[in-house]
Amino acid sequence: MAKHGKKYLEALKLVDRNKAYSPEEAIELVKKTAYANFDGSVDLHLRMNLDPRKAEEQIRGTVLLPSGLGKTVRILVFAEGEAAKIAEEAGADYVGSDDLIKKIQEGWTEFDVAMATPQMMGKVGRLGKILGPRGLMPNPKTNTVVQPEDLPRAIKEARQGRVEYRLDKTGNIHVPIGKVSFTKEQLLSNLTALMEAIVRAKPSSAKGQYIKRITLTSTMGPGVKVDINQALALKSV
Repeated sequence: MAKHGKKYLEALKLVDRNKAYSPEEAIELVKKTAYANFDGSVDLHLRMNLDPRKAEEQIRGTVLLPSGLGKTVRILVFAEGEAAKIAEEAGADYVGSDDLIKKIQEGWTEFDVAMATPQMMGKVGRLGKILGPRGLMPNPKTNTVVQPEDLPRAIKEARQGRVEYRLDKTGNIHVPIGKVSFTKEQLLSNLTALMEAIVRAKPSSAKGQYIKRITLTSTMGPGVKVDINQALALKSV
């Protein structure tokens, strides 16, 4: 069993581990129990009643968080010709083709989002084993395989705070919803947008209770259990 330090144990005393808090209460408690000496992230953890071995239950998508993520997002775009020019003008941090592919094959992954035009996917496919495990592989499901004319919008949204959610091999979903320094209202609006998207993504084959457990945490901080029914009832204003 992992050993925790004094600060963690002190923070843990503030959390009733048998209670499922309202989303508002949980956010306040996560902010209160955050003790890292930097502006940590606030993360949502969902235990899903889905079987990741079944293709029809492997939910995955993206959400544009209304309050952003509070961090600099480094965007790479695989593109050539006119599409490369559009990506550069739209503010992508790295734009290229074979040069970027070679650089990544040599071990470079200093970016947060990778996009590609459909015409580039034949080449980009060679990077699957490198980018796939890191969640960086361009994919139509995550709006990262983009037609050249749509690149400005896609780059803008990624910069503002578009996050990906996906069911992992253990049946869980983990997504950042902002920073500890965010206001309660900012974190709540991001949580609401994410919950709405995950509810919409519910597979028709899902049986019984869709979400088994919801937890909010800060970087290094203790988990705070969220009332499932109240989280599911969240609606954007």
